[in-house]
Parts: sequence; structure tokens; C-alpha cells
Amino acid sequence: MKKVYYAGIDYHKNYSTVCILDADRSVVVEATVRPNTKENFATVFSRVDGPIKTTFECGLNWGRLFDILESLPMVSEVVLANALQTRIIAEAQVKTDKIDAQKLAWLLHSDLIPSIHIPGPKTRKRREVIRQRMYWVKARTKVRNRVHRILERQPDLQMPQVSDLFGKKGIAAMKKAEIADPDCFLLEQDLRMLKTLDELVKDDEALMKKEIENDKDLEILMSLPGVGLTIGSVLRNEIDGVDRFLNAKRLCAYAGLVPTTHSSGGKTRNGRMMIGCNKWLKWAFIEAAWVAVGCNAYFGGLYRDQKARGKQANTAITIVARRMCRISWQLLHEQRKFENQKPSSGCSHRGLTKAAVNQ
Repeated sequence: MKKVYYAGIDYHKNYSTVCILDADRSVVVEATVRPNTKENFATVFSRVDGPIKTTFECGLNWGRLFDILESLPMVSEVVLANALQTRIIAEAQVKTDKIDAQKLAWLLHSDLIPSIHIPGPKTRKRREVIRQRMYWVKARTKVRNRVHRILERQPDLQMPQVSDLFGKKGIAAMKKAEIADPDCFLLEQDLRMLKTLDELVKDDEALMKKEIENDKDLEILMSLPGVGLTIGSVLRNEIDGVDRFLNAKRLCAYAGLVPTTHSSGGKTRNGRMMIGCNKWLKWAFIEAAWVAVGCNAYFGGLYRDQKARGKQANTAITIVARRMCRISWQLLHEQRKFENQKPSSGCSHRGLTKAAVNQ
């Protein structure tokens, strides 16, 4: 059998620093790869005569380096390190690219790398489309806020009473409004930008619908109250296969919907919500929970119960989101859709859903 080597890579935008160790943890190769191309990595890795296990920290555009390493025949395994948990590097008093790469290689050799899930190419592409759509929505919200500011500066302006200021009637009224410059000019700019952003959002949504056709997991998640196409797509692609979570508690922890726990000297204290989590998944469950409490008796009753116990609104909605997360794991695990169950006589709202019986 050929010896196995361990490579730590300190990955940067334009270059990378590589440190390769042998089985005895001796440094056999130290090199700088510039630029980050498949050919340059192959040249460095070809200096050893055995399979190479590699690792690097998760950062922006980590998928590019992962695809390069995975395509090299001499690379036997690629481990993506959790940057937040790799504290030995962040807390080092002497920190250079070479030291970072060497410590990553040491951790990999000792099987101490805190690895994270690596989604497949298809899931990564879907995520980018969804996040692009969310980016345009945030930009649209900022432009709408600017429009509100302009209108608030007009004391004599009379706008029609409409349910949606940015609907057809509201837009038409703003275009006809008599406003002095420069506010008139600025309002026209903002309205043009809003039209462009609306078109971009629709284009991304059309692409989302095209890419997720006949997706069983998405259909299951969209059966939950408060979950539509966008929220469902976020949940589907961030969970990326429920089988990788041993139980519902693991999924809730991954989504950051459980509090931190500190136990010492026989005393246990629950603190703030977990920081090291999937922020997209947490956002999606929280957003879905706010809608669900208003349209579903079970989740609405759970929210009101928590409020009656003295919980703040944000705390209560987090409890609802955690319950939705647990139910999602159960539904995906059993491959069935959410069903409302009529409560029997004398039964509280806690018996309204079959999926929640065992939660």
C-alpha cells in the first residue's frame, strides 16, 4: 500500500498556501499555488507518490476549490473544515499562511477536523439562484423605503387609500403626483429601479420553479402552513437530505433554534440561541412561523400559549419555529405531507396535527 499524505490548504482569492505531511507528521511539501488552478494544484500534489487527503476552511466561493481538488486523481478525500470551530488557528499568537496550512494538516492527520456538510453541485446551484432572488428582494425593500421617505417629505400630497402602495393603483398615483424637483426626479428613478427589480425577482422565481419540478421533499415542505415556493426552496436546499440528521433535535440544532446550555457544579442554565448555525435555515423557519401562527389553529394556539406563559413575541415565535422544524424532520423522514387533524371533544390544539403527536 502507498503511504497516505495529509494536505492543509490556506485558501485565498488569488492564491493558496499548501502544506503536505507524511504519516509521521513530517513536512514533505510547502508551496504557494498562484493562481488557484487545477494545473497548479496538480503540480504541487505530484511531488508526493501516494494518495492525499486534503482539507481547507469553508469561506467565500469554497465550491470552486472543492471542485478543483475533487477532480484531481491523486486526491483521495476532501474535508471542508468549519472555520468557526477551527479555533486553534484563530487564537494563535503567531499566524501566517504557512502556519495555518500546517495546523490544518496536523488536525487532518489526527482526525480532529470539525468538518461540515458538502452539498452536491446541483444543490449548490439551486442555493445560488435562491440567494440571488433574496438579494434582489432586500434591494427592493431598500428602494421602497426611499420612496416612502420622498412621499413623507410632501406635506400637501394626497395619495389614494390603497392596500398596496406599490401595486398598480399606487404606482399610477405616484407617477401622476405633482412633486417639485429634485424629489420628482428622485421618485422617477426609484420607480424605474423598482420595475427592474420586480422583473429580476420574477426571472429568478421562474428559474426556481424550473429547477425544482418533481421534487418530493419540496412538495412535503410546502404542505406546511406558512411555507410557499421561496421558503420551501430555502428549507429544501439547506436541509439537503434529512437522512444526514440522526433525529429532529439534530436538525433543530443545525437550524439554530435551540438555546445554548451551560452546566457546571450541578447547575444548568440555558442561554441565548446557538450562534454557529445555518442562518438561512433559521431565517426560513422563523418567517414560516410568523405566517403559520396567523393561518393555522395548531401553530396559532401554540404561539398564544407561550405568550400567555409570559414569553416575549420573539421567544414565542422561535418556539413555534422549532416545533415546525421538528415536524419537518418527521415529515421528510416518513415521506408524507402535513395533515391537519380535527381535534376530538375535549382535546386542546396540541392534538391538531398527526405529525406533531410524537414531537
